[in-house]
Parts: sequence; structure tokens; C-alpha cells
Amino acid sequence: MDELDSALMRMLQEDGRRTNRDMAQALGIAPSTCLERMRALRERGILTGFHAEADLAALGRGLQAVIAVRIRPPTRTAIEAFQAFLEKMPEVISLFVLTGNDDFLVHVAVRDTDHLHAVVLDKLTKRPELADVRTSVIYGHMRKKVIEPL
Repeated sequence: MDELDSALMRMLQEDGRRTNRDMAQALGIAPSTCLERMRALRERGILTGFHAEADLAALGRGLQAVIAVRIRPPTRTAIEAFQAFLEKMPEVISLFVLTGNDDFLVHVAVRDTDHLHAVVLDKLTKRPELADVRTSVIYGHMRKKVIEPL
């Protein structure tokens, strides 16, 4: 990636709805050059998509938590089956598969503490491969809007 590609990526991460013409003007390049650079970023797998960001509280999901999960036995079959189960849960908004003491970190967004309690006790602990679960309520969350190349 050169400086122009980096600038395009930064602009898109700041505002994914920015027009090609606006970005081209801001960078001092022709709109056709900007469009071609964007196409190349997609083809190279650097620009993987666009998404809308939602207010979780406005969607009735005002409480977030991270749930650390350990699976036994730690086999590929058990891990993949549990991951498939988690991916189908509507409360799960992101999922990390780990090495170390825990096998998964599960980020959930739920209505309230009663809903969180139900997710842990009525859904997760019903799974026979679950060996350990620890839940931490999230007070605040920050995600960088712009991720620069290293």
C-alpha cells in the first residue's frame, strides 16, 4: 500500500458513505483514479466491505458483556461445534477463538441483567462441552474507527 491507498482507507474508515468524487477532490486526483484505486483495494482483499453501525441500546440491547468460555475436551470437533452454536445465538455480536486458558471470548449484547443471566444459565451451561464460564459486564467500549497499516 502506498500513501494514496492509505489515505483512501483512512477516509473510508472515517466515513464509509463518502462519495468517490468527494474523496478524489480531497486527495487531488481524478475520480477515475480514485475509483480504480478503490477497485484494486477490494481485489487485493484490503477493503473487505462496508457496514452500518447501530446503537445497541436503541435496538433494545443496552447491556454488553464478555463471556470467557473453556471447552472440554479441547478437540477440533468440540471447538467447531461450540463455535457453530455461538454463531447462531442472536445475543452474540462478536466471537474470539483463543489459545491459553480460555477457548472463546464471547461478546454479547442483551436487554438487561436478567437476559444476560438467562443466556449464561439457559443457553451456555446446557452445552455438554462447556467446562467453565466467566462473565464480565462491559461498562464502556471503544473501537478505533481508523486502523492504519503498520
